[in-house]
Amino acid sequence: MMTRRELLKLLAALGLSSSWTGHVLGQPSQQLLRSIPTSGEKIPAIGLGTSRTFDVGPDEFEREPLLQVLDAFIKQGGSVIDSSPMYGHAETVIGDLAQQLQVQDKLFYATKVWTRGRRSGIEQMQLSMRRMKTKVIDLMQVHNLLDTQTHLQTLYDWKEQGKIRYIGITHYLVDHFDELEKTMRNNKLDFVQLPYSIVTREAEQRLLPLAQDKGIAILVNRPFEKAALFNKVKHQPLPAWAGEFDCYSWGQFFLKFILANPTITSVIPATSKVKHLLDNMGAGLGKLPDAQTRKKMYKLMTAL
Repeated sequence: MMTRRELLKLLAALGLSSSWTGHVLGQPSQQLLRSIPTSGEKIPAIGLGTSRTFDVGPDEFEREPLLQVLDAFIKQGGSVIDSSPMYGHAETVIGDLAQQLQVQDKLFYATKVWTRGRRSGIEQMQLSMRRMKTKVIDLMQVHNLLDTQTHLQTLYDWKEQGKIRYIGITHYLVDHFDELEKTMRNNKLDFVQLPYSIVTREAEQRLLPLAQDKGIAILVNRPFEKAALFNKVKHQPLPAWAGEFDCYSWGQFFLKFILANPTITSVIPATSKVKHLLDNMGAGLGKLPDAQTRKKMYKLMTAL
């Protein structure tokens, strides 16, 4: 684990203020919380994705950075961790590391069913529970709308039985928004997970308003466009006016743009590095940009 001195050096390297010291060293963090419409339960607006980043084997050397990431995530006030059977060993790694840190009760477990057929879906979800070492999954989602209606019937039953708490659907491609919209309109859902960023804003046209109308929480994937946004601003200085909404890095710039839309419940950037995790969590602290500032942010990005 990082020492106190190493953490303080990291703060300085990130250009973060001294007010961050308490957060990083384990004191309560004032993370932005958003309500799940169907229940009123509040969850942190910054979550943690695990696609690719948590897909490692049992080797302790490989897992150590992820152990530090999960530890820092919890200490920063995070809880929503999203995975899938599609992500290789990620579910197993989450379960093992959460048990090692003894933080199982602090996590909001979100994973997915990604197969065809009722029996296969049940077996896969049971395996996910064993891998994540939990008897209850907080959010079970139909991954990429694969055999959606078959799995939703199982999920409704499981929710009634208390095996899962919330039901959702996901996709990562804008091309499938029509199908997402149809499923949202015709089924009772708690969550929808979709791509949304400062440059990919198609969800604003129909899906975000629909989610608001129907009381569906929104998880955002691909907030950094698989790092393409960072490549876009490479060697570009962060504008001085970003400090007006407590933004101290490009990562926070991109995340705060998303969170400034009140329809968004939580965003789930993936990382395997503590310094990136701390930076991401900073987007859930302090002010968010207002509508005029969001326009200026978007104009800046489209001009690059």
